[in-house]
Amino acid sequence: MREIEFKMERQGLVNIGDEVEITEREGVTYSYIIEPAVAMSGCFSARDRIKSKKGIIKDIRQNDRGFYIIIIFDE
Repeated sequence: MREIEFKMERQGLVNIGDEVEITEREGVTYSYIIEPAVAMSGCFSARDRIKSKKGIIKDIRQNDRGFYIIIIFDE
């Protein structure tokens, strides 16, 4: 199991327990988007890429900078 944090700008787009699909964006580093454009991950090097295309939302946290989603991937 691997937990990854994603940044979400608006509340209520997903719920804890939802299965979500991600899309990989390749550049100098790799980043991921929860489809359909719900949230975005940070940057990952090639050796740290996410292998799974689907994950389960474990937690949604809010602070003064926005909403953060914790997703569990089966890796």
